[in-house]
Amino acid sequence: MFKRYELHNHTVESDANITCRELLDIMLADGVDCFAITDHNTTSGQPIIKKILAEEKPPIQCAYGMEYTTYFGHIVCPVLETYVPWDSINRKKPELLFEACKKANAITGVAHPFSYGDPFARGCRFEMEITDFTNVDYIEIVNNPEPLHEVNEPGILWWESLVLKGEKVAACAGMDLHGRDSMAMKFATYAEGKEGGDAVAELRAALAAGRTWVSKGMLVTGDIDGEVAVFHLCDVKKPGFIPSDTYTLTLRDKDSTTAYDITSGSVRVPLTEIDDIAVPKLYGGEVKLENLICVAPVIRL
Repeated sequence: MFKRYELHNHTVESDANITCRELLDIMLADGVDCFAITDHNTTSGQPIIKKILAEEKPPIQCAYGMEYTTYFGHIVCPVLETYVPWDSINRKKPELLFEACKKANAITGVAHPFSYGDPFARGCRFEMEITDFTNVDYIEIVNNPEPLHEVNEPGILWWESLVLKGEKVAACAGMDLHGRDSMAMKFATYAEGKEGGDAVAELRAALAAGRTWVSKGMLVTGDIDGEVAVFHLCDVKKPGFIPSDTYTLTLRDKDSTTAYDITSGSVRVPLTEIDDIAVPKLYGGEVKLENLICVAPVIRL
């Protein structure tokens, strides 16, 4: 089965206008399998949600984290249960903080890397210079409240350029909730898991394997059948998802992008047409950013 993750959310414990109780209720109402609390520079909301979950035992799991909010960019850690001081923050060497967080068993990600910075919101744009991605689990390639072309497109392209060069970094999405907002036709993060399984452990495994999907509600999966890759559509029944009349699969490698009609629900692609590393994406109809539905795990042959 596929589990839906909402990995970037805030409460009144930092700068949002929803309480921890309200955040939990929003996630429950939308059928989320696992959500994270990632308030800015504080873990104070974690025990509040832990207490509610322990007492009420609702059908949802929580990842307890935090978002480091610096003048040089935001580092979102959907899992960070032991506070890690960030006096090591260094614009030229952000690896120091990523490494410290990983030693504390955190999950680490770069939040909205191309968000508007000064003078609109100083520090939102990620201006740290990462040269070693060893301790970076993922890049938030879509931050749903941000402008599609101005912020999210360069985020997607940056991640693609990294993985096509061989970097092992996963892709995720974030609602970045600061209040009540519809999650219909917004991107969420999906990973494979088992019914009743530990969603946080399953997320760790998915990130380590590069097996996360960023999707509005339809996934594209693939398997190898001899000398052919077979791709399939999978509707994960995300509330508010509007199906398309036609679907197009694209495979982008370091040199080009090839498109395939997958409206029937599946398509077979000879392995000779796929480069050693390729990024699969799914569009509803014409191949343009506005029609993007899913960014699937990177293919490595």
